[in-house]
Amino acid sequence: MAKNDYYVIQGENYKQMAIQILEAANLAAAIGDKQKRIGIKPNILGAQKASMGAVTHPELADGVLSYLKKEGFLHLVVLEGSWVGDLTSQAVRVSGIYDVCKKHQVPFVDLQKDSFQTLDAAGMPISVCDEALRLDYLINLPVLKGHCQTTVTCALKNSKGLIPNSEKRRFHTLGLHKPIAHLNTVIHQDFILLDNICGDLDFEEGGNPVVMNRVLGFWDPVLCDSFAAQSMGYNPRDIAYIRLAEQLGVGSTDISGANRISLNEGTLDKTLMRGTKRVTRLAAYAAPKDACSACYGSLIYALDRLSDQGRLSGHKTGSIAVGQGYRGKTGEIGIGQCTSCFEKNLGGCPPHALDIAEFLREYWQ
Repeated sequence: MAKNDYYVIQGENYKQMAIQILEAANLAAAIGDKQKRIGIKPNILGAQKASMGAVTHPELADGVLSYLKKEGFLHLVVLEGSWVGDLTSQAVRVSGIYDVCKKHQVPFVDLQKDSFQTLDAAGMPISVCDEALRLDYLINLPVLKGHCQTTVTCALKNSKGLIPNSEKRRFHTLGLHKPIAHLNTVIHQDFILLDNICGDLDFEEGGNPVVMNRVLGFWDPVLCDSFAAQSMGYNPRDIAYIRLAEQLGVGSTDISGANRISLNEGTLDKTLMRGTKRVTRLAAYAAPKDACSACYGSLIYALDRLSDQGRLSGHKTGSIAVGQGYRGKTGEIGIGQCTSCFEKNLGGCPPHALDIAEFLREYWQ
């Protein structure tokens, strides 16, 4: 295991995918002592289902708890504090996470009801819930999605669920970026199981999910969020909290130098063409044939970035080829290695949305 290793798996059996990631990472050996108190931190900001693109899929929590119990770890706890304005007690039930806890007989701790203490977070005083500070090992289960204030939200920002509501309010008055970066100097994320199944295009509360059907594992939360930013079409160092966290020594933004470990080649998703009106509007520019979720989803994120910049209008719909159905065929413009015979092609399996957006900008110019 190296700090810059990360693991990728695609498919639709989310529980089994989670288990396979943990097995590949040999997480049990990394944790070591069976007596450690292990915390699992999902992202349950409000009362909704994961299919809306905002909260952690309960199947991932199920996979983590199944793996840990099988490996002999018994001191387990799932903990979360939903965002201000929603009750954690309601949100955890609607999300399905509470049922997973009951199934495994693992306690769920509502951090909205927890005590807290103030720590020195690299020169910034920050209050953190006591239950979070009692942990010996933290497994973070964030959702890769957009955010209306920080552009991207992923592993680093998911730590915000470990602070009291009063501190959450203060974070917003401080502009989020700086306090999020400083918080992660006192909250140590030991492993991140990233829910990249259907995160929202640009809003933390969901509503415009993009199907990716992908789960990833990271040891470094800054590397994780750098991957998230690139996957959504942004330069990681343009996201202030990611850049600041790296400067504070939390981790590295060097995703290009990281070691990607793919556990499969991806599976075809028959539901790709379903989506909200907004996703459907973006998808109109694509011509998918047997496209895998990750490649198609990356294209949708890239088209959304171009739409934000006013660069979609006037371009032909149905013109961007993507998918395994184009292998060995020729055409004008294609995305991904399956369209390598096209006149204009961006390789990658899948390419990042950041690269797709730049490729399309240059092509259309």
